[in-house]
Amino acid sequence: MVAEVRPEYPSDWPAIKAVAGRLVIGSAETLRKWVRQAEVDGGTRPGMSSEEPTELRKLRAEVRELRRANEILKAASAFFAAELDRPQR
Repeated sequence: MVAEVRPEYPSDWPAIKAVAGRLVIGSAETLRKWVRQAEVDGGTRPGMSSEEPTELRKLRAEVRELRRANEILKAASAFFAAELDRPQR
């Protein structure tokens, strides 16, 4: 929700349309999305903040790398366990 809807605007949408026109933004919908994202980033609206997708990508990459390392360690431990179980000459 826009912080303060002035009396001449009955709701957010007419206010957003008026401001978009004054700022010469191609579409009022663009401004509406910016306002909603700013509300999410400010914590006044639920949703994913602007920083979260980047953090999520980094965490997913880290999980992939950790899973890969875990598979390598499992294979190495199985190899060395088999070596220890062989009879000595």
